[in-house]
Amino acid sequence: MQRDAMEFDVLVVGGGPAGLASAIRLKQLANEAGCEVSVCLIEKGSEIGAHILSGAVMDPRAIGELFPNWKEDGAPLNAPVSEDRFLVLSETGARQVPNLLLPDCFQNHGNYVVSLGNVCRWLGQQAEALGVEVYAGFAGAEVLFDEKGAVKGVATGDMGRLKDGSEGPAFQPGMELHAKYTFFAEGCRGHLGKQLQAHFKLDAGRDPQVYGIGLKELWEIDPAQHQEGLVIHTGGWPLEADTYGGGFLYHLENHQVSVGYVVGLGYENPYLSPYEEFQRFKTHPAIRRFLEGGKRIAYGARAIAAGGLQSLPRLTFPGGVLVGDDAGFLNASRIKGSHCAIKSGSLAAEACFAALAAERQRDELVAFPEKFEASWLHEELHRARNFKPWMAKGLHLGGLMFGIDQMLFRGKAPWTLHHAGPDHAKLKPAAQYRPIDYPKPDGVVSFDRLSSVFLSNTNHEEDQPCHLTLKDASVPIRVNLAEYDAPEQRYCPAGVYEIVRDESGQNARLQINAQNCVHCKTCDIKDPTQNIVWVVPQGGEGPNYPNM
Repeated sequence: MQRDAMEFDVLVVGGGPAGLASAIRLKQLANEAGCEVSVCLIEKGSEIGAHILSGAVMDPRAIGELFPNWKEDGAPLNAPVSEDRFLVLSETGARQVPNLLLPDCFQNHGNYVVSLGNVCRWLGQQAEALGVEVYAGFAGAEVLFDEKGAVKGVATGDMGRLKDGSEGPAFQPGMELHAKYTFFAEGCRGHLGKQLQAHFKLDAGRDPQVYGIGLKELWEIDPAQHQEGLVIHTGGWPLEADTYGGGFLYHLENHQVSVGYVVGLGYENPYLSPYEEFQRFKTHPAIRRFLEGGKRIAYGARAIAAGGLQSLPRLTFPGGVLVGDDAGFLNASRIKGSHCAIKSGSLAAEACFAALAAERQRDELVAFPEKFEASWLHEELHRARNFKPWMAKGLHLGGLMFGIDQMLFRGKAPWTLHHAGPDHAKLKPAAQYRPIDYPKPDGVVSFDRLSSVFLSNTNHEEDQPCHLTLKDASVPIRVNLAEYDAPEQRYCPAGVYEIVRDESGQNARLQINAQNCVHCKTCDIKDPTQNIVWVVPQGGEGPNYPNM
């Protein structure tokens, strides 16, 4: 197929905090040097921020380095943290851990409760003002290589293909976007980043990446229950102590709160449903009291790369870099990643600008990992490196040992723990467990999946090739249903996967409701046979989060 092509100095794939910071820093450096660098940024969401979902409590350090006058310039960091509470929940009770006993990573003085989607929208405005060409609604669908095997850019996805792959009446082929260097900033489990890690063996010698799924709702609550800047984290109920996870409740401005739950995807019980655990969490008296009398206004979910320093892949390859959560720059112990993403993008941009100034192209930007290793970001991730391995040993032992790691050794213990294996390999056969009897939603603080997906404003054109692909169409029934009782029905937070049977109750088949997909990538991560492969649908589709 003949596709039109456009040439740039730098192409950025992804309009999250890492991608936007990369583009902004490149333009800042070019302006300071009085030279011209053409930068194009593409974003698969319908607008910048449409696919952004995070807690979020934001450390302003990195955005402050990028924009020293961010406050005067109107960055939407409007709710400074006023109080920290860490609660250990039992089924009916809650015990607050004294703040003096909390490690520094759980202290949020100086941070801000934000909508990361709105922060990204603001960053997008700054990028465009600096001259970055920003194209929302364009999905990076294919990595392009030059004759020497270096990455030369990406092709955007075709529009208007029919379900069978043929060209429909409104068909438009994708475009080729070529660049001297390409930044991949697609977020956790990026579709192209995953391919690049395999192609260039970027994860050789690294620990496997480990993940969580974060589910979140935005509520407008009774003003009498609202305390702007209050940050609550929880551990314990409703999860068993051997399963990693916890809840959060963050009070924004305008009587809004973000309430959410994170479940580590290394869990073993195939009957566990992260969505149902989240709904159950909200019924706890310590959480319910904030929500009753309020109104739920948004819902979404997103996978989280939580492996830390020992799971970071090689960051560079001929012609490009991985930044942000496409690589795994997240500090799981602090429950924060946006400042890490911004810093990683800024460091990569500085390495790239030096290469462009030296008239280089499509080589490895080796200065990027060197800059990272000399930065405060590396120091921060090094202090946090043992958090997830310790917590994989259970809430009580893991919490105790990580507390010792942080408070006695200040994160500088003379050992580094490692991850035991990938999350998909940890699921056990259903025969070893009993189904979990989750309570029915009450319609007051807990809700069913489909009403939740409705609030995510998710939309996909139904007559297009399914973006949730199967390597082998027989595996869902022959293996997943037979051995694990089809866990994709439960780990998907959007009701995408259903086991459907005929009238006799036999002849089961997997039905994929791809139009429900919120692009969380959990199926690509947790499928025990790694048979499900998430690829990009048409650009501009998926969720449309208003201010998540």
